Amino acid sequence: MPAVEHVKIEIEEDFMARQTRAEPVHALAELIWNSVDADASRVTVEFEFKDLALGMSKIVVYDDGHGIPRDQAKQLFGHLGGSWKRLRRRTGTKNRMVHGQEGRGRYKAFALGKSADWKVCYLAGDKPKFYTISLVERDLKDVAISDERSAPRQKPGVIVEITDLKRDFRSLHSEAALQELAEIFALYLMDFRDVTISVHGQAIDPSGLITHKQEVILPPIDDGGKNYPASLELIEWGRETKRALYLCNADGFPLSQVDARFHIGHFYFSAYLKSDYITELHNTERLGVAEMDPKLQAVVEEARTKIKDYFRQRASERAQTIVDEWKAAQVYPFEGEPTTVIERAERQVFDIVAVSVHDYTQDPRPVPAKSTALHLRMLRHALERSPSELQLIINEVLDLPRRKQQELAVLLQETTLSAVITAAKTVADRLKFITGLESILFKPERKGRLKERSQLHKIVSENTWLFGDEYYLWVNDQSLTQVLRKHKEHLDPEIVIDDPVKVVGKARGIVDLMLSRSVRRNRADDIEHLVVELKAPSVAVGDKEIAQTNKYAMAVAADERFRTVPGVRWHFWVVSNGLTDYARRMIQGGPDRNRRLVFKEDNIAVGVKTWGEIIEENRARLQFFQEHLQYIADESTALRYLQERHKRFLEGVIEEPPTEEGIDGGALETALEPTDATAAEPAA
Repeated sequence: MPAVEHVKIEIEEDFMARQTRAEPVHALAELIWNSVDADASRVTVEFEFKDLALGMSKIVVYDDGHGIPRDQAKQLFGHLGGSWKRLRRRTGTKNRMVHGQEGRGRYKAFALGKSADWKVCYLAGDKPKFYTISLVERDLKDVAISDERSAPRQKPGVIVEITDLKRDFRSLHSEAALQELAEIFALYLMDFRDVTISVHGQAIDPSGLITHKQEVILPPIDDGGKNYPASLELIEWGRETKRALYLCNADGFPLSQVDARFHIGHFYFSAYLKSDYITELHNTERLGVAEMDPKLQAVVEEARTKIKDYFRQRASERAQTIVDEWKAAQVYPFEGEPTTVIERAERQVFDIVAVSVHDYTQDPRPVPAKSTALHLRMLRHALERSPSELQLIINEVLDLPRRKQQELAVLLQETTLSAVITAAKTVADRLKFITGLESILFKPERKGRLKERSQLHKIVSENTWLFGDEYYLWVNDQSLTQVLRKHKEHLDPEIVIDDPVKVVGKARGIVDLMLSRSVRRNRADDIEHLVVELKAPSVAVGDKEIAQTNKYAMAVAADERFRTVPGVRWHFWVVSNGLTDYARRMIQGGPDRNRRLVFKEDNIAVGVKTWGEIIEENRARLQFFQEHLQYIADESTALRYLQERHKRFLEGVIEEPPTEEGIDGGALETALEPTDATAAEPAA
């Protein structure tokens, strides 16, 4: 048995663990990149199965590259970073561009299995030599490299065998996986025609699936005076894709991706944003948090705009053939050519919508010209009367995949479309409300003008779901005597309420906002009350505010009418934007710092909350629905919603938003806007 040399990698465990994480397709792609970086002309991926019941047992990647000389194996596998690829951006034999440069790609094998072996054959002079490199997941720092031996019958190349698989990766030889690999390697395979990649007997050939290509130059990325050129390459596919935006190095090698979720009708595409700035982020391990880099986000938004413009033009081109037929048949509802920007936009919107309707309502039988003309005139009339609403409905419903259409049909058997719309609108409205509330509470130019009593109090009193859907408005700005009277309606009707509740230092006690919920466990009188003391955003909660809230709590605790009622619990909260050091110390020394309580006794608790905490709690509750709605409430939309719903309470806080004029900036943008917010904005 040949001797084995063990090489220890000196590197932190958490860093090593990060190198082994990847989605299955991307892990497989990294192994293929390693092969083509070694000047392989043919890369073959095979899957071995023990039997159909037990599933996949081994993943093997073969290549005919130049292999790894034995004296370089220790350096290559014994270090992360410092790869030869970082110094040479081209391969040594065939002068190809190289993908990796940190030596990390090989560790993606452990996203698939717990054990990996590299069987290496290379030419030492003109004599083939063979040896193995072995790694196991439980100790990735220990690299086992065997002695080499002569292999006169073997050809240079590397075989990577991944065993002890973490699950059955049947999805790796699905149509979806092959399409994703085609997208990842599209630019490379088109540049280097001598390379072939096959997966379980199926060749990856993007050229046969591509229908159009386009490259767009983007503004350079300015990083502290250093400019990084940027460009966007668009590839249209002839079958369904995820419509991803890949973040690539300058040579077009994907390093990460952004899920674009573009709403562009029947077009399927991959977009490749290329720049050495992306390489810089990748090298410094900042690409994983790309959304936090404002320079990259700016160029991503520019890329999205270019994609939108491109597919707007493509949609227009696609429609032109049918439109020309309508014109020739003299059924087109417009005469002459458009003469203004608005007319051109109207015409473009009509063409796209009319052709979409035509595509989905084609009748194999000949349609009389008069019927076609009537349909087109009616569609034009509908677009002119209510363009944005009709376009959204047509685009959203007609563009649904068949599976989604079936899901909608089943859903409508169980509920009404009106109920679905109401539920979605409720979530969208709440997302807009908390975004708008955050703006008026925290933006300096607005929070300074916001009044506690006449504005904030009244807005919150109409949106008590902020404190939990289980609460409903019970008493709003009434004395504690009225609190008692309301209490009587829920509890013992024999309680006599005739004397005011006394609060220390005041003739009467005023409650800003009171909410209640009934928790009926074993008794009908099991009631919880929430008392909210709202403070203006400019007021930081301190000793005065906490003392005031404690007084309310003490008044309730001291009143014998409350003490004699079983099963009643009171929660008092004082709410504002910020806390003083005093308030923080009170919380730290309080009876329950995790719940932010400053006082707790028997059935009464007093605590402190900030608006920031309340807003984040609501966002967390709504996150699941927001992700499935694919809805994002931007600040301008949120403020417009607040102004529409609560204008009477916001005078002087929010400036009047500008009105949108003309279809050029409205209906056309609505019909083709490729944004993440695919849900229509509900009416106020």
